[in-house]
Amino acid sequence: MLAAHFLKHIIHEGTLRVVDATGRTHAFGGAVAGPASTIRLHDRSLHYKLLLNPYLHVGEAYMDGNLTFEDGDLRTFLDLVGRNVAALDSSLLGRFNLWKNHVAHTLNQFNPAPLARKRVAHHYDLSDELYDLFLDDDRQYSCAYWRTDADDLEAAQHHKKVHIASKLRIEPGVRVLDIGCGWGGLALELARQGADRVVGITLSEEQVKVANRRAREAGLDGRVEFRLEDYRHIEGPFDRIVSVGMFEHVGVRQYRAFFRTVRNLLTDDGVALLHSIGRMEPPGSTNAWLRKYIFPGGYTPAMSEVLGAVEKEQPLWATDIEVLRLHYAWTLREWHRRFAANRDTVKRLYDERFCRMWEFYLLGCEMAFRYWNQMVFQLQLARRQDAVPLTRDYMVDAERRLMES
Repeated sequence: MLAAHFLKHIIHEGTLRVVDATGRTHAFGGAVAGPASTIRLHDRSLHYKLLLNPYLHVGEAYMDGNLTFEDGDLRTFLDLVGRNVAALDSSLLGRFNLWKNHVAHTLNQFNPAPLARKRVAHHYDLSDELYDLFLDDDRQYSCAYWRTDADDLEAAQHHKKVHIASKLRIEPGVRVLDIGCGWGGLALELARQGADRVVGITLSEEQVKVANRRAREAGLDGRVEFRLEDYRHIEGPFDRIVSVGMFEHVGVRQYRAFFRTVRNLLTDDGVALLHSIGRMEPPGSTNAWLRKYIFPGGYTPAMSEVLGAVEKEQPLWATDIEVLRLHYAWTLREWHRRFAANRDTVKRLYDERFCRMWEFYLLGCEMAFRYWNQMVFQLQLARRQDAVPLTRDYMVDAERRLMES
């Protein structure tokens, strides 16, 4: 098997055994104890595909049933990969694959409004029932905020909304724009906390229908409105702007346009909060498999890319930055647990290949946040440097008050 010589230099922690398509077993053991996994390859073409582009073909092989497990399971295997991914990326072949992904990423960053809507629909206009099977009861499809490891998903997602609201300084009379509002949970929460008017926008037709229905059911449809609209076309002004889990779909070429829009829509004394996945290293590229099957056009930025765009759209102050590290790993772990518990239902909605695709997505992303380069950041922005108090005490005080209410 062509990949055998390569793998013996990659596995430094744990043990990997590969039964190739001819039935021959290859063993790779690291000097450090760790997970043990035995995989079987059922297609001879994988002998070279996994060498040429493992970032793409491992996921495809699992989806198609051409990579199965003799010992351990997908979680064990991806845990093993995650612990050794730094060695893979630093190898000559790994650097070549990252370069190819970077070229594809550059071409993939063109994201005009019609294409952006199509890309959003690919993921967010799936069956309404699917998301109920693994998300919390408020359908928060972004990183939760885990105050302790004893929290359940519902509590952690509520903590996330409160944490964001404390930074936005929600108070009676403010007008709020939620860019990429999802199914409306955060916008409804901000209205309950006193916002006078909340407008949520998304490019997902399914999300707009669900969010507006929820507003009516909550008796908030007079104060909360959800629209199918691109952020580049909205009219303001707004006292508060929030965007959670949407910036990953903006595209690097549109970063300045995004922050210019935030600046122009924000009142002079307004506050904005951006919550996004990011990377803790210099700019890179999106995983090839994730880009192809889950989030077309998606990209997690380096902080240097984000702040570089903010600096060019003056006046706009970065008034607070917080990095959440393992919070998303814990969130994805719980999403996968719930997905697995409802796997038979998902299979009836779609098919076995779809189930495998989403298992690989949820577990692969968990390992990326647990071992690799992924994190979440919250960036608070304002047009004026005195728009928020000088110390962070106001956030803590507001969060405690909201948690007790």
